[in-house]
Amino acid sequence: MYTSVPRLPNRQNLVDKFSMYMTVESDQGRLTIKWKFEPHLQRNIELYKNQHEKFASLLSQHDYVSLVQFWIDMALNDLPKKEEWEPNNRVQKAWEHLAVYCEESCYWSAVQVAKDDGAKSWEEYIFYSRCLIYDTLKFRQILTKYNSDNYSFDTYISNILINTIKNEAYVAKFSRWRLLHQKSNKELKEALVRAGVYEPEVSRFLFARKYFQQVYQMNKVQNRTKRTGEKWPKPDSGDFALTAEYYNAQMLLPGVPHEVSTGAKITGKQLQDWMEICITALHNYPKSITPQFSLDALREKGYEAEFEDTPEILEHSQVNDSVENQGRTVKQSELALQEQLLSLKREQQEILLLYYGIGLNQKQIAERLEVTQGAIARRLQTIEIKLLKTLCQLSKPPEWVNQYVTGWLVGNYQAPLKSDLIHVALVQAIKKLEPQEQEVLRLTYGQKLDEQIIANQLGISQPELGEILLRNKSKLEAALIQEIDRMINEYLQLWLQKVLKSVVRSASPKLGVSKIEIFRTKAVSLEVINALLEESLKILYSLK
Repeated sequence: MYTSVPRLPNRQNLVDKFSMYMTVESDQGRLTIKWKFEPHLQRNIELYKNQHEKFASLLSQHDYVSLVQFWIDMALNDLPKKEEWEPNNRVQKAWEHLAVYCEESCYWSAVQVAKDDGAKSWEEYIFYSRCLIYDTLKFRQILTKYNSDNYSFDTYISNILINTIKNEAYVAKFSRWRLLHQKSNKELKEALVRAGVYEPEVSRFLFARKYFQQVYQMNKVQNRTKRTGEKWPKPDSGDFALTAEYYNAQMLLPGVPHEVSTGAKITGKQLQDWMEICITALHNYPKSITPQFSLDALREKGYEAEFEDTPEILEHSQVNDSVENQGRTVKQSELALQEQLLSLKREQQEILLLYYGIGLNQKQIAERLEVTQGAIARRLQTIEIKLLKTLCQLSKPPEWVNQYVTGWLVGNYQAPLKSDLIHVALVQAIKKLEPQEQEVLRLTYGQKLDEQIIANQLGISQPELGEILLRNKSKLEAALIQEIDRMINEYLQLWLQKVLKSVVRSASPKLGVSKIEIFRTKAVSLEVINALLEESLKILYSLK
């Protein structure tokens, strides 16, 4: 098996080492390993190279040891102190940089184990090692124990990975039920998706596995008749039946995943089938390597997504809009906001620049203009309302919300997209409905039962059922419009900060003021602020 492992090409420089991941591709019938860039990590390296003097020095000196420590300090302790130019999710990015750096160790550790024991394929061995470095909790525990005085970082990681590969291969080889019992939710979720299982089934399988683990642990693992070292026994029909009872009793409680609560009750046989699917998925998952093993797996651990300036609410202005039209809507919004900003009175523009651009608080602005803080608050509110009306006129929520809610109930009720803020808002609104109202939605859009059957089951007439459905839709539409208002307001705040801070940054070099000093307003004199404000206004007017 060892002789069949493809050669690992070198990553040419330190930028590559901290921003590229492995992929396996077929070249004329032969598997080859190649490196691919993760663009946002590459951009992050360039950002620190241009903005962070010490980082740039380490990079130019090819000091990978110190660069590794730089990312470790940030990942574990959020150090050094965050500067204004750094991304809000810099800790997440630090974990990602460390993970892709360790990809070489994953490869060589897998090669070493394959050389000593060829019982499994090298792809599986690499998979086991990658599961460790992309599991943030486990990776954190490993890095916390790292001591550079004892080992080099590469040696330390490689030793742990080799032991991990051996242990994981042993578990997978000798006990399929132990494999199901011990794998994390994230690993099982990834395996199911690779096997072609999607929502809402994934959430239901994970929820069922949680109770199966408890029953199996109690009835089989801790059973006194099982001797230490024996293979974990197969569960019996009673174990599956008891697990199904727990599942059915818990599925409608508050806090249960939406995908679970929208489904029907299950039998012991159905639960057994689910667990068999999970085991098969776990066995087959390591058979190939794709980019999703890398950064996509990391993002599934719960990290926030890369920040985007585009607000989702603008992209929903038409229910079935094309990507091109969505982009056009966002562009129109930005142009409309810019037009409104430039049409404001000079005093209003000054207040916005002082508040959003330079970063003065309302009290400081009030002292400068010799008015009360309440007056500044009211003026800011007046300006923001005018800009908000511009966005509302473009997004036009009342025109599409009704149609959107209807389509969402039919097509997305059982498996809403967690990455879509509109879907998330609707799920939260459903949780606030009365129990009977939630049950009507579950039976209508979850189990898709006939209206007469639903009415009989709930002990109500069909007209009463129709009234409940209409009331549900009205409540969801009202909740969605309220959430849209909040999202539009949040987007406006972000847009004002982005645009006006950019204007102030452009003005600062002309006055000999450092970009860092600008946003430490206590250290900047009133004269400098006045000069900065005048120069910023000139730049703002030049945008007309």
